[in-house]
Amino acid sequence: MTLAVASDFMHTWRWAWTFEPKSAMHKLPPDFRKAIDSDAAAKSLWADITPLARNEWICWVTSAKKEETRKRRIEVGLDKMRGGMRRPCCWPGCPHR
Repeated sequence: MTLAVASDFMHTWRWAWTFEPKSAMHKLPPDFRKAIDSDAAAKSLWADITPLARNEWICWVTSAKKEETRKRRIEVGLDKMRGGMRRPCCWPGCPHR
């Protein structure tokens, strides 16, 4: 986040915070993609949610330190998507934003 100075056509100076994203959009990993594609309800929800919501699901899955945790998160994520949950619950969010 940086502080920037802006001027409008009347030469009135304003201070504004600008955000410079660190390219925090994640690519859908093949194992997670395969799991989503194999479940009609999850696939339908995935097509309907926002890119930010998709990014949070991806980051939630890929931020697991152990492979067993990652696999469990994929299973739990699909189950939650089947239930209509649009974002991972009880997670502080993507740390890459």
